[in-house]
Amino acid sequence: MVRTFVAIDLSEEIREKARLSQEILAESSGRLAIVAPANLHITLKFLGEVDPGMIEPIIDALRAVRAAPFELTIGCAVCNPPKKPRVIWCDVTDEGESAALARQVDDLLAPLGFPREKRPFRPHVTLARVKEFHPSQCRAVACTPREPLGRYRVESVKLKKSTLTPRGSIYDDLAEVPL
Repeated sequence: MVRTFVAIDLSEEIREKARLSQEILAESSGRLAIVAPANLHITLKFLGEVDPGMIEPIIDALRAVRAAPFELTIGCAVCNPPKKPRVIWCDVTDEGESAALARQVDDLLAPLGFPREKRPFRPHVTLARVKEFHPSQCRAVACTPREPLGRYRVESVKLKKSTLTPRGSIYDDLAEVPL
């Protein structure tokens, strides 16, 4: 089985700015699982464990994506939920293009047996997962840069493979589909 998801990758410049926020977060108490900067992305759809024979049909379905390239803004770090967070992420804003893209991916993969998403799509970039909450984590978030990490032009979506290891996930691109 192959653990897979469909995502929008980020630029190296945005990843570097995110890394600076992550360094501040790492100084807080409690336990955080910091996402490796190279792994930062926007998930459009998590597919989970997939039979290797399904990879080509998934790629073929994704090739039917019809969307123009678009701009989005990666915001600053926030706690989600704010009082006792489970995740620290950066909100993503655009003119609705990423949500439309996520719906299209959902529609294209449903005939292959992937259940449609029940929750509304909320684009974000996960910086860290909270393993053990401590109030200093929220204080650390407040100390991260408060300006957006930057604007990014989305020109493709990727099917990614995720290999779980004791040291964190390793992502490999299985396919890239231009917009």
